[in-house]
Amino acid sequence: MLLEKPLDYAKRLAGAALGAGALAVDATVGNGHDTLFLAERVGASGRVFGFDVQPEAVARTRSRLEAAGLAGRVTLFERGHEAMRTALPPEAVGRVRAVMFNLGYLPGGDKTRITRPGTTLPALTAALDLLAPGGVLTVVVYGGHPGGAEESDAVTAWAETLEPGRFRALAYRPVNRRNTPPWLLAVEKTG
Repeated sequence: MLLEKPLDYAKRLAGAALGAGALAVDATVGNGHDTLFLAERVGASGRVFGFDVQPEAVARTRSRLEAAGLAGRVTLFERGHEAMRTALPPEAVGRVRAVMFNLGYLPGGDKTRITRPGTTLPALTAALDLLAPGGVLTVVVYGGHPGGAEESDAVTAWAETLEPGRFRALAYRPVNRRNTPPWLLAVEKTG
């Protein structure tokens, strides 16, 4: 299949930005799939920082990392992603190669606990501060649940304000679906 699903494309972009020794952030660890992906890509000398407000998400992610033998590469925070700028060590600012977000709710968890523009937008702005030139921010947006369309619109409006001389942004969206499929916002820091 030539056209990728938004989540697969997000992983390809983040993976291309990473290498051994890199720093990465999973802004919404959820069940730990992206956290594990990032930990594999940064190698033994790299570091991943993961955030989630839900204790069960952090526990599931920790278990996944331990099972893969990669827990030592990851620092998990049971905090909202809007705290990433202050939670990361000062030397990480401007050195992070990839930040991944999956908005919406925790799969297999409480569907009423969702990401919201009030915390997501400050987290996206913080992620841009953390990125190194050439680094990438990926945001998989799920708009089909209550509150999802509002957040999707807010993320789009936020991306449209990014300074073109410093950031390259694209939206990768399915357009011939009857439901509300996820879509990807990708931002590369160019300067």
